[in-house]
Amino acid sequence: MRIEVWADVVCPWMYIGKRRLERALADLPDAESVEVVWRPYRIDPSAPAVGEPLGALLEDPSVDDALRACAPALTPGENRDRVAEIAESEGLGPRWGAAWRVSSHDAHRLVLLAGRAGGSGLQDAVVEGVLRAHFVEGEDIGSAPVLDRIARGAGLPDGGRLLRAGEGGEEVRELVLRGRAAGVRTSPTLVANGRALEGAQHPDAIREFLVAAAGHAPRVLPEEVERFRLAEALLDSGDPLGALTLLRPLLDGYAADRGVRLLAARAHYRSAQLNRARRGLEALVEEAPDDAYARLLLGRTLQRQGEEESAAPHLRLAGVMVPSYA
Repeated sequence: MRIEVWADVVCPWMYIGKRRLERALADLPDAESVEVVWRPYRIDPSAPAVGEPLGALLEDPSVDDALRACAPALTPGENRDRVAEIAESEGLGPRWGAAWRVSSHDAHRLVLLAGRAGGSGLQDAVVEGVLRAHFVEGEDIGSAPVLDRIARGAGLPDGGRLLRAGEGGEEVRELVLRGRAAGVRTSPTLVANGRALEGAQHPDAIREFLVAAAGHAPRVLPEEVERFRLAEALLDSGDPLGALTLLRPLLDGYAADRGVRLLAARAHYRSAQLNRARRGLEALVEEAPDDAYARLLLGRTLQRQGEEESAAPHLRLAGVMVPSYA
């Protein structure tokens, strides 16, 4: 069984959850047949590429107020102390706590590259190195020398060179989108056989989840069908640019597919790429004049471009074919 752990390396609960998952697996029958794969999630997408000392940021009253949402009953300081106590109980102390606010993108790239180069064992070693550096050693995991040292220590001597070459960036961005489209909303989230468990749960709860998931056989879709559905989910959730990112391989490989083209036109419309939306919709309407939805969207696109006269016939015909469109 494969367990995908969607989590952010700057999330303290990821490290706590990692230890709890390890304890759960230690008592799981046939644990040697379980593969753990780490997937990227971003809890702070606006974090800077160049690290900022966290101490000064935590003294900002506006940051202090924002952090209260994590634990309304506690001050941010009390919450950090609470998490530190839990971390120490999991063997992750006594020194605990991030010292830097920095983008986790490059660290996620390194984790992905480790999985590509050496499978789950090497990936786990890199994850452990990154988490230890960030939370125990207080290092800047956005720093190229720090990531290079972590990679070498884990057994990935080419890690620093691959990062400098830009490897893994597009894949990480796509995986983040896939996770969002699939419904991942918190770090960590465990996914196994189509089932999900949110948060750094107690090992007993993780073990129960894995046993139940092992008996579940999810429907496996062809990759292109899954990609289409994930792109559609992103569009429906208000992320048309993310949808277009996932659609790009389908537009290359299935350029004649009407469903793919219509979804792309919808995403272009929602992202205000009106000329692209118009070209796609005009072709779709020409091929199938009785497609009421394509006509409706073309009419609305023309309206947004200020061409009311050109839009009117399409909107009128769409309303005749489907009265609810009128």
